[in-house]
Amino acid sequence: MSLAELRGLLARHARPDQRTALDDVLISRVSRSVPDAPSMTGTVLAVIAQGAKRIALGDRVYEYRAGQYLVTSVDLPVTGHFLAATEERPALGFGLVLRPAVVAELLLQATPGSLPPLPAAAPSGMAVSDAPEELLDAVLRLVRLLDRPRDAAVLAPLVKREILWRLIAGEQGALVRQLGLADSTLTHVARSIRWIRDHYATSFRVEELARLAGMSVSAFHRNFQAVTALSPIQFQKQIRLQEARLLLATRPHDVTGIGRHVGYESPSQFSREYRRQFGVPPSRDAATLTGAGR
Repeated sequence: MSLAELRGLLARHARPDQRTALDDVLISRVSRSVPDAPSMTGTVLAVIAQGAKRIALGDRVYEYRAGQYLVTSVDLPVTGHFLAATEERPALGFGLVLRPAVVAELLLQATPGSLPPLPAAAPSGMAVSDAPEELLDAVLRLVRLLDRPRDAAVLAPLVKREILWRLIAGEQGALVRQLGLADSTLTHVARSIRWIRDHYATSFRVEELARLAGMSVSAFHRNFQAVTALSPIQFQKQIRLQEARLLLATRPHDVTGIGRHVGYESPSQFSREYRRQFGVPPSRDAATLTGAGR
């Protein structure tokens, strides 16, 4: 029953930009299946109420459908699409941005020893699980507040905390808990990920990133791969190419300049790697993105 009511609420409140009147709460409604699109995940809980979605992260593929949730604890470059979405039966999803500070606060309030110890190795930055009824119920109560703005101001923060606690105490709790721990392996890897995101056009030495993360080079490689399913160089390449594609939508006739802007000294290398990532060379993709190729 939770999913049935949730579907109705999500369909009614969905907007093109996915935003809602509640901070950090997102609603998606997709009425057609489109080719894989690149994006960054952010740190988020995503619950599917109708339909299914497939996401590729490096060499890992995740698929989740109605009644399941996906959680990401770091900002990851992925490609993905909803499966078999139609106007008559659109894919409907709920999203909640995960804030490390709130996770940390809940961990401080937890009874000592009430949560299992964290594994020594860094977990993957993304995971899929079946959503327990308690989590679905809390999500439903949060979305209901979109129809009750007077209550939302007081109750929404409380229900968001409940949702976070359900995650922390649930099957993917280790992944979510590391988001709120200042000294967790995932937090150290996330520091290097942010550096790459902020300096994607800058060349780097892996030794420098390992030092930033406070790890040996071998430990950094192992943990970075575990979290992102990519090497640091592959991660940077994904960011560069995604940024280039965004720029091509507004500067379609400046392929060489955009390649240089995102860090490619060689136009041929930029074109070759862009084609490998998106299936077409940047000049042709630019025409499609701007409508000139129609």
